Amino acid sequence: MRIFYVTLNTAEEAGRIARLLLERKVAVCCNWFPITCAYRWEGRIVEEAETVLLVKTQPGRRAAIEQAVAEVVSFTNCIAELAPESVNAPFRAWLDAEVPVTPESDLPRS
Repeated sequence: MRIFYVTLNTAEEAGRIARLLLERKVAVCCNWFPITCAYRWEGRIVEEAETVLLVKTQPGRRAAIEQAVAEVVSFTNCIAELAPESVNAPFRAWLDAEVPVTPESDLPRS
């Protein structure tokens, strides 16, 4: 299993990306929530609202996730891949049933 942590500007962006990923069977589940972000930008410290999208999927889906994100947003954001050490068996079975374990090179491009 993999979880992708994606930073976005709005919940609307997160919802659009989540729907793309679910429709394309790239993800089994997505969650998003508001956060506050502080960062350095062009010599200044900026603090503003952001939204984090969590994408639950199989290994090998980075390119498909990055493609869906790029279809919705054009700004610099973080897309980080996390690999949980373990996942409960019922969730794992659901993931395997909904998102086939297929190498990314074998996935259809949309």
